[in-house]
Parts: sequence; structure tokens; C-alpha cells
Amino acid sequence: MRRYGPGVLLLLVGASVLKISLFSALCLRYVQPGLRPCLIASGALLVLLGLAAGVRAFRAAPDEDAQDDGHGHTHTTGPRLASLLALPATALLLFPPPALGSYSAAREDARRAAQGIGTFPALPAGDPVDLSVAQFSSRAVYDSGRSLTSRTVRLTGFVTHGDGGTWYVTRLLVSCCAADATTSKVQVRGAGAPAVDTWVTVTGTWHPGGRLGSSAAWPPVLDARTVRQVEEPSNPYEKR
Repeated sequence: MRRYGPGVLLLLVGASVLKISLFSALCLRYVQPGLRPCLIASGALLVLLGLAAGVRAFRAAPDEDAQDDGHGHTHTTGPRLASLLALPATALLLFPPPALGSYSAAREDARRAAQGIGTFPALPAGDPVDLSVAQFSSRAVYDSGRSLTSRTVRLTGFVTHGDGGTWYVTRLLVSCCAADATTSKVQVRGAGAPAVDTWVTVTGTWHPGGRLGSSAAWPPVLDARTVRQVEEPSNPYEKR
């Protein structure tokens, strides 16, 4: 049965990749949506290679799996260390890890948007206007036109807690995958703090504070009118 090991390992890894990319949207916890087709293709290729390896092993003579060195010892072919891949593949198949959350957000200082102070495009007409947490933060900290003034906005993110009972609606931004994630957050006032990592949609108005572009303006503040608990979206990250 040892000769079937490589094929089984390829099948296991391929099935794990297909589970999170083809049969669910779990891969969006780790990579951008544009990489999903690549994961599907990779998983399918691994499954096909696993099946081919299994057929080849079935057709091979049993004694081809081992070679006698002339001293009565038997050496098996193939790298045994490769079998260690079965552990993470099985874990991914049975217990996929959650998306990054408050722990990841707390590990780094808040990073400001790359642009300097300037004017931003006008917001769409009508209230409330849906903005990403990063969009709201950039306008609140850098927009010399004060486009958020007197506007009602709606933000969605997960909850993180700060000192003194403060809490934030938070999102992680990615360029490629979860490994390069950075944090964007908005302090929420006027509403009790939900539990950490709870996903919420907050509707409210900007509370100006601090000089534009300064550390005193960060994190921006939202005076909440409503806070509604929501389900975690299939793609929990905002694109940078």
C-alpha cells in the first residue's frame, strides 16, 4: 500500500484546494477574488495527477516500490518527508482557519493612506452613502474639501476594542493575499460596543477632529445612529 502514498497525498492536497476555491468561497479569506480561478485550476491538476499516480502504482509490480541493496535491507523509493504535507492538507480540508480579525488588526499601528491632503471626488447623492472603511478614513483624514460634512454614511466591518471602552468598526485591506493585510478602522461613538469580531453595519455621521493629515485626526470618528449586526461577508477584506 505504500506505493499509493504519493497519489493519495496529491489527491488530499488537491481536494483541500478545491474545497476552499471551487465548492466554497473560503479561499477569499486568504487571497483576492482574482486568484480564485488559479486555485481551482491548481486543485484540479493535483487531483488529476493523484489519480494518474494511483493508476500507475496499481499497474506497477509490487516489487518496484522497493529495491534490495544487497545486504538484506530494503529501501523505499520516494521522499518520505513529502508525507508531512498530509497534515496541513487534512487540517485545511477539515478545519479551515477563519479570516483575519481583531488579533491581526491589533498587531500593527494604523497605517494612513498614501496620498497627501487634497480634494476628493464628490460623494454620490442621497443618504446614507455606502463607503468602505478605508474610503471613509481617507476622506476624514485627508480631504481638504470636507466632503463628509453633513453626510450620513454606512460602514460595514468587524468590531475591535480599544482602551477606556472605545470600539471601532474595522476592516483589513489586502493587495494580493492575507499575508500583506493592513488595518483601517473608524472609532464609533454613541452606541454600546458589540463583542469583539462581531460583524456590524454602522450608520452615522462624521465627527471631525484634529488637523487634516495629522496623527490627531486618526482614527477618524463616526457618531452612530444605528448599529446592526450582520453576517461576515464571503470576502471579508477590502482591496487596497
